[in-house]
Amino acid sequence: MTFAARLLNSTVTALFFIFVLSSPLFAQTEVLDQLFDELAAPESPQWQRIEQEIWIEWSKSGSDSMDFLLERGRAAMSAGDYEVAIEHFTALTDHAPEFAEGWNARATAYFLADLYGPSLSDIRQTLALNPRHFGAMSGLGRILEQMGYQQEALDAFRAAQAIHPHKPSIKDTIERLEKELGGTNL
Repeated sequence: MTFAARLLNSTVTALFFIFVLSSPLFAQTEVLDQLFDELAAPESPQWQRIEQEIWIEWSKSGSDSMDFLLERGRAAMSAGDYEVAIEHFTALTDHAPEFAEGWNARATAYFLADLYGPSLSDIRQTLALNPRHFGAMSGLGRILEQMGYQQEALDAFRAAQAIHPHKPSIKDTIERLEKELGGTNL
């Protein structure tokens, strides 16, 4: 095979993988954009279904192996085995560093294990990859509140509410923090 033929084959192969690997991401973005538009509607009686669909989309890494690590980590976390959950999620973030939900899942496991520093670091990475991640924003609010930073926690919950205006737990937490701070909603 000539050099030109090998170069052409390499180029075609690279373009094929770029197209195949990126097309689900474009589709996921379109689906998520539509879901977030529906979630933002002032009167959204189906907000729980929409939220669930968003979580389903966020949980799709594009790789069966990475999805399996996410499932195994979540199962360990549900069983209260945070150390094993963190191990699975660490493998996930090592092998799929652009998959925001891997970082968010590990942030949750760290939080449940009372490891706030690592949790905050993973929340930061989650939000860098997925700025609309209302779950990570709520997690940030919980940690800040636990650490005694009520105003910053309130700001985080307000940011989550700006994206997900229907979640009762977010609304309730905002109201409670506003009362505790004795201030008004700015």
